[in-house]
Amino acid sequence: MKKAKVYFTKEITPEAMIKMYEKLGIKLPGKVAVKLHSGEVGNQNFLRPVFMKPIIDHVNGTIVECNTAYEGKRNTTKDHWETMKLHGWCDIADVDIMDEDGDIELEIKNYHHISVNYVGDHLKNYNSMLVLSHFKGHPMGGFGGALKNISIGIASSHGKAYIHGAGDVEKIWTADHDSFLESMADAAYSIDDYFKDNIVYINVMCNMSVDCDCCAVAEDPAIADIGILCSKDPIALDQACLDLVYACDDPGREHLLERIESRNGVHTVEAAEKLGFGTRQYELICVDD
Repeated sequence: MKKAKVYFTKEITPEAMIKMYEKLGIKLPGKVAVKLHSGEVGNQNFLRPVFMKPIIDHVNGTIVECNTAYEGKRNTTKDHWETMKLHGWCDIADVDIMDEDGDIELEIKNYHHISVNYVGDHLKNYNSMLVLSHFKGHPMGGFGGALKNISIGIASSHGKAYIHGAGDVEKIWTADHDSFLESMADAAYSIDDYFKDNIVYINVMCNMSVDCDCCAVAEDPAIADIGILCSKDPIALDQACLDLVYACDDPGREHLLERIESRNGVHTVEAAEKLGFGTRQYELICVDD
């Protein structure tokens, strides 16, 4: 497989988000789903609506999310709608809680552990997807980027438990750890395959706490902001973000790297590459003047 193209800018602005999307040379067709992280109530690090609005407007997109599988203010449709309103998402665009009416099954044609992915029923209403991911740490996955956003993020509440349990919802918090990471790769494959050429990915490397935006109580970031990256390949994109963390000279990087390495975070990228829907080999193209 030839190297994937990953575009990079140090500029972290709403205007840069649009610039990066246009670098990909794609106009997403039809009804566009914009997958982002709505942020758990109490979290201070999630990317705010004012930052996301211009790129969402640019693609005429609908913000999509799915309910969580753990306690909080996003684990029921009622609470999730309240959170979407509280955080201001409903003020900037149309919003869709995709598993509000249940879920549908996506066949996973090539997989490690799970042969089906349970996703929000409303996914079928969209022709294309823009994946806006906040790259940061994660308590279980080590890091969260594009692959997590399209796997756990698009899975229904039941689907999230199914992925965490590597196919057994009763083992949501007790499944073999690497099997959970490999199941995230399985689920990510199903989404990339579902949209085929009509899905693109942008990762924003700022506010990079060791904790995910799903944490109501999260640590403040220790590492300096790095930039925005985009690609048609989510595997190359996440790998490039990991490499930039390793390459940066900010002393706070050790804090984030400890989280990533202690959870074997890179294994999700390794497992995804083995499924064949992308590559860890990439060409990093800086677009700054």
